[in-house]
Amino acid sequence: MRRPRKTCPVCESGVRVVDYKDERTLSRFLTDRGKIIPARLSGMCARHQRQLARAMKRARHLALVPFLRGHSR
Repeated sequence: MRRPRKTCPVCESGVRVVDYKDERTLSRFLTDRGKIIPARLSGMCARHQRQLARAMKRARHLALVPFLRGHSR
């Protein structure tokens, strides 16, 4: 049995473009280690998943979002 397809949370909220400056939205789609949650788990459509990846890379480069979470030396 297949589960019904999840709806995209970004499409539901009415956002057209994922913004790299919106830390709260970006952190929703990160694991506890700082990795991007895959679309099959988050239910995101392919278009918004690509936008999320691009926004996440920009936010990491500008130090708005950490590269690694929970990493201690």
